[in-house]
Amino acid sequence: MWAWRHQLVETCNALLHPLGAQVLRTEEIERLRLIESRFFPVRGPSFQEGPLPSGAEDYLRPENPRLLQIKKSYEALSSPAIRHSIWRTEVRTINLRYFRGDNPYVFQFQQGNSELAHILTAYYTKTVDCLALLGRLKEDGEFGVYTFLFDDELVLSRDLLDSVNEILFLEETMELSKRSGLNVLDIGAGYGRLAYRMAAGVPSVSNYICVDAIPESSFLCEYYLEYRGVSPRARAVPLDEIEDVLAQVPVQLAINIHSFPECTMEAIDWWLDLLQRHRVQYLMIVPNHGTAFLSYELNGERLDFLPVIQSHRYQLLSSRPKYKNPSVQKYGVSPEAHYHLFMLSV
Repeated sequence: MWAWRHQLVETCNALLHPLGAQVLRTEEIERLRLIESRFFPVRGPSFQEGPLPSGAEDYLRPENPRLLQIKKSYEALSSPAIRHSIWRTEVRTINLRYFRGDNPYVFQFQQGNSELAHILTAYYTKTVDCLALLGRLKEDGEFGVYTFLFDDELVLSRDLLDSVNEILFLEETMELSKRSGLNVLDIGAGYGRLAYRMAAGVPSVSNYICVDAIPESSFLCEYYLEYRGVSPRARAVPLDEIEDVLAQVPVQLAINIHSFPECTMEAIDWWLDLLQRHRVQYLMIVPNHGTAFLSYELNGERLDFLPVIQSHRYQLLSSRPKYKNPSVQKYGVSPEAHYHLFMLSV
């Protein structure tokens, strides 16, 4: 334990050395360990309690007519995308009113993300944040997300840290901020986590289209983006309408964050065919198991879907660990991930 803590201290100090700072005194680490001990082990979905925005309690309920309408339209589809493996049961764990809590949309304590991991990740992110996103994108803790205070002023969440680092990867690989009129498609967008952050922090994005094969996700995403005031620039499109929307809006970048690994091979092939037919140039994928591209079949089998990506003429352009610093990749927030950017070949 002491060696682990010492490594964290040394890593943070190394990260902040160019800024002329030194962090994490012994008493601060002890304080964090005491806080962490109150939360672990976390055995299932949970959320940080707090007041809901006006109207949320009444709107965010299973009987909402809009949600029932989306469910009915999805049930009428024959697409492989709606034949779910993991999400047949995962959706039942989502509390609609506290949808940003610790649940399958964004695992927080359930994935071992302590306060110390959030703070270490924040120090690292400050050193690579060429777009100053941490200073511009705010976390308010609404809808049940777990938060931690950093530098006595910045409120952290996995939602915020993951979003910032994903945007920075796109900036690094395709100069996101220098493009104009960029249209983005987010496949498996969940409640619209990244959509909100991109719309708020990247002016070059003209349209951010969210689509999800889970009715509850489309319902929540539609509500969340409207609540955050970024709609219609960022908007949720029901699955049964996505073909028509893509025919009207030429998308240059598709994003899939921890979604394909929760789909069957048949569903992944369907999504990739959609992208290829609409000539989407770039595709960012974040698998669940590092560099392994594994589907989740109806019988629980895991299959390599990288050949399916390549069969649709998407070739790997760039790939790296989620965090460039090896220690942060080991101890940071949900560090197992790797980022991959593919490009459609002519």
